[in-house]
Amino acid sequence: MADDKDFTTETGNAGEMQQIAAGDTPAMTTNFGVPISDNENSLKAGSRGPTLLEDFVLREKIFHFDHERIPERIVHARGSAAHGYFECTDPIPELSRASLFAKKGKKTAVFTRFSTVAGGAGSVDTPRDVRGFAVKFYTDEGNWDLVGNNIPVFFIQDAIKFPDLIHSVKMEADRAYPQAASAHDTFWDFISLMPETFHTLMWAMSDRGIPRSLRMIEGFGVHTFKLVNEAGEESFCKFHWRPKLGTQSVIWDESAKTQGADNDFHRRDLWEAIDRGDYPEWEFAVQVFDRELADSLPYDVLDATKLIPEEVVPLRVIGRMVLDRNPDNFFAETEQAAFLPSNVVPGIDFTDDPLLQGRLFSYLDTQKSRLGTTNFHQIPINAPKCPFANMQRDGLMQTHVPKGRANYEPNSLNEAGEDPGPRPVSTGFRTAEQPVEGEKLRIRAESFGDFYSQPRMYWNSLTENEQAHVASAIVFELSKVSLDHIRERMLSHLQVVHPDLGKRVAKGLGMDLPKPVKPFKEPVDLDPSDALSIQKNWNRSLEGRQVAILFDEGSSKSDVEALKKAVESAKGTVFTVAPKVGGLPLDGGTMKADGQLAGSPSVLFDAVALVLTTEAAAKLAKDSAAVAFVSDAFAHLKAIGATEGAKALMDRAGVEPDEGVTDLAGLPEAAKLRYWDREPKVRDLA
Repeated sequence: MADDKDFTTETGNAGEMQQIAAGDTPAMTTNFGVPISDNENSLKAGSRGPTLLEDFVLREKIFHFDHERIPERIVHARGSAAHGYFECTDPIPELSRASLFAKKGKKTAVFTRFSTVAGGAGSVDTPRDVRGFAVKFYTDEGNWDLVGNNIPVFFIQDAIKFPDLIHSVKMEADRAYPQAASAHDTFWDFISLMPETFHTLMWAMSDRGIPRSLRMIEGFGVHTFKLVNEAGEESFCKFHWRPKLGTQSVIWDESAKTQGADNDFHRRDLWEAIDRGDYPEWEFAVQVFDRELADSLPYDVLDATKLIPEEVVPLRVIGRMVLDRNPDNFFAETEQAAFLPSNVVPGIDFTDDPLLQGRLFSYLDTQKSRLGTTNFHQIPINAPKCPFANMQRDGLMQTHVPKGRANYEPNSLNEAGEDPGPRPVSTGFRTAEQPVEGEKLRIRAESFGDFYSQPRMYWNSLTENEQAHVASAIVFELSKVSLDHIRERMLSHLQVVHPDLGKRVAKGLGMDLPKPVKPFKEPVDLDPSDALSIQKNWNRSLEGRQVAILFDEGSSKSDVEALKKAVESAKGTVFTVAPKVGGLPLDGGTMKADGQLAGSPSVLFDAVALVLTTEAAAKLAKDSAAVAFVSDAFAHLKAIGATEGAKALMDRAGVEPDEGVTDLAGLPEAAKLRYWDREPKVRDLA
């Protein structure tokens, strides 16, 4: 029986929930017993000013959190990475003095790591989750780490809440499950009490949370940064990565089945694409705007839960990234890579975003726990490729051997003919000057208090099918929540995001709609942004996609080879599947398959072809693996090309004619799309 404890609930300056101890509830304290008055906001110089280093509550909380696990990353533990280069295609010296943006055609080496957030290093690749998108630029002025995600906003507004967010989404503390999943009580309890999370929640519950491939995700710097030119003039900036192959996703049933078919689906896909020379590529774009525009927006650009639509500030493409080399050793490179948002180069600077400010402390601190030494920067994958020198010495695992006595500065050892060591330079990094607001306050700016307008904008920007996916995902997740009051609380919030969303989720759960919450700030209807929809921006191409060709004894070898040639000429790849891989007699010769039918389910491919005789189809119609191969492809809205002889298997699998069901000749074109209009035939959606 739980203790009978209580607390009062108050509303903070920006509408955030403040739970205050009352009755027998113990006071929250630091590890040294000092009572804490506010667990929601870090100490800042003014409500929108920089976070202060003296905030011992923030530092202790983040410090403890950073060292909770060794040596695996606490979050983003499961990752895949590759080497490559960044090429400047549109120099911006008028905006930034960063050397990597100074000259058209200039190339900078990069190391890029993609990751899931919630699962451990041994979890699977394809759960519903945010994906990390971290790029280390080895510039000639030092390393720049752009550490972002495939979603342009984040769950929380202040870094002091990050430990709470991650604790809630990780495995529940008493039972250590579920792994790599947000569909459980503690996550939705936290989310339902923190409406600032709802914008990112909408993205995570959309198809963005279940990408087709790491090569097909967008990347975002999330925060507002500054660009600073040679004259010291500054502009606000948001960073974007846009995949050459287009942003693509799967559907939930497909994602769940992929986990069973291949735990390493994304990792394998990235590695094999690079290995065969199909190098992943992204455009690098910036949204640049001034303070006047920032002040005119109905939301705060320092709020990491908000984005600026491309229709308001268009993207300017200034470069591209190509990943063209796999790591030589996973541990030495991918696992030991340390990304720090505090690693910036002259020409790039920080804003007072309170989430970013906390990250600047946290990422550096956690490397000591993970990598065991303050000298982690000497590990080859982390070391800059330009010269570096300072007066820092010794420490665990020191590999450099400094010479001479100059380990302090200033010194005058040069007057005795000794090497005096390095000195600061006038061209070095300079923090952009800015006025700092008034008194020290543990408070959140009121301009951060609109939690519903941008989630509503995201909902209104999606197609009807994408909206159904979001509502269905929330129904699924909340169906895993065992506490009724959490589901009711979520429904009271979802109605405010959009009445239709609340009604659909309530209907999907079989619950009555509770009274909607009263927002701290009434939401406003922002213009929809088509750029936020995957389906509205679908890249009609076979490039980067794989077609599976199922054949069996007696199939036409020439049909298989002709289809393979047609797919490859359209820049797709082919994977042949058969009941046996050792080789089968075909009409026109023999052929070995790339994969065995039971071990190569259609969830692993983007489209399927059935090159079968009438006899083979009749036999396979009695094989559950073959029936599932076809029925899953149809249910997952993929193109299916088939010979006339395949009819028995198609009928057994429940395939109904539509635009995505075609003959072999039409498959290369049909395989460029998903057939969203088919979905009402194969499943109920919220």
